[in-house]
Amino acid sequence: MNKNSEKISGWKRFMKSMTKAHELGTEEDIMLDHDYDGIKELDNVLPPWWLYGFYITIAISIYYIVQVFYNPEEYSQAKEFVAEVEQGKAEVEAYKLANPQLFDDANIVAYTDEENIAKGKELFTSKTCFACHLNDLGGSIGPNLTDNTWILGGDVVSLYNVISKGGRPGKGMIAWESTISREERIQLASYIISMQGSQPATPKAAEGDIIWPVADVVEAIEEAPSKE
Repeated sequence: MNKNSEKISGWKRFMKSMTKAHELGTEEDIMLDHDYDGIKELDNVLPPWWLYGFYITIAISIYYIVQVFYNPEEYSQAKEFVAEVEQGKAEVEAYKLANPQLFDDANIVAYTDEENIAKGKELFTSKTCFACHLNDLGGSIGPNLTDNTWILGGDVVSLYNVISKGGRPGKGMIAWESTISREERIQLASYIISMQGSQPATPKAAEGDIIWPVADVVEAIEEAPSKE
């Protein structure tokens, strides 16, 4: 080993061993006899790091082939897919159980915060609900939404269902479930709930035979956990 080689750091020696690169000025030692219009070729070897990577991919490929085609009981893409699907379903069901408000329409709770009530009011106007119920919800073609007498129920779940599925056949109340989101339908129902017991300018006469005391509605809203 000459003095120059002794001065080379360990890292440089490692890189040299992994690349097998020749020093500049030694091209003559690896020059091939090929000569194409004055263009010559160097006999460089493949870098060891590349060869090692290539050998590793071959080993992995052989292992994969053996596992897939000769050991299907231990490794099967079909079984792995089924297991992943089952796990996903279980996680979805667990999330639904932990968050019934988001998925179970029977357990909807009315919003009580100002932001969601304001969004519900905006929806009431933008979706032209006022055309049948008026801006103050006193009722016109549609029934009064501020009294305590209801045709299909005055609780938030009943209102949500009417908004989603539509009213009575032939009465003009369309289903909004394909037009506005579930969250927006809850906001809209919450706004209507918030207006129960208000005093519209020209309230329409009570309709329906379902009596939903306004006091009970207010009390239920106050006792329910705030959904913000």
